[in-house]
Amino acid sequence: MRLRKIKDAREKLEEYRDIVLKDSFAQRGNWHKHFRNENPIHFEIGTGKGKFILESALKNPGINYVGLEVSESVTLRAARKIRSENPKNLCLLNADARTLGEIFGKGEVSKIYLNFSDPWPKNRHEKRRLTSEYFLKLYREILSDSGEIELKTDNRGFFEYSLISLNNHHFRFLEVSLDLHRDEERQIITTEYEEKFINLGQNIYYLKVVK
Repeated sequence: MRLRKIKDAREKLEEYRDIVLKDSFAQRGNWHKHFRNENPIHFEIGTGKGKFILESALKNPGINYVGLEVSESVTLRAARKIRSENPKNLCLLNADARTLGEIFGKGEVSKIYLNFSDPWPKNRHEKRRLTSEYFLKLYREILSDSGEIELKTDNRGFFEYSLISLNNHHFRFLEVSLDLHRDEERQIITTEYEEKFINLGQNIYYLKVVK
């Protein structure tokens, strides 16, 4: 499901430069200076409308959060949501995930979140999948020695592909679930998509790996 584009989204983003950094590459290797602390960095690729990353930042003030979204309109929606709470441990980037190596230095990120990424089911689009060899090599560069990746998806095919890909690239599995919300007592921060899928009775597939 694609969100409707916002007219003049690029220009309107200028009103949110306290949240959406103008230069996505300016902090590489120096994110601790941006946040003015040495706290670990958690990075979400595909922030969407911002529910997950905002709630995460509010719940965990000792962690710095960076969210990346390629769509200007979607980034603007997330910035508007974040502005209402304005946590100091959160910022957004309007950029392409293929530029990760220019955004973060080696070992700068403690955790990566892949929440309901586009599965790109056609074989010719495999390289675009966020768990393809291309991206896993980037993740290895920016993740710390004990850095983790958490993935949630409703797409069984993408989940199975990710299991194989992560295993082939020697990530160590910490947790795998075919029904993340089966345990009703587990405290889970959800995305907007996730809530819709739960209401439809769809299973949420989940995995966590460590570098």
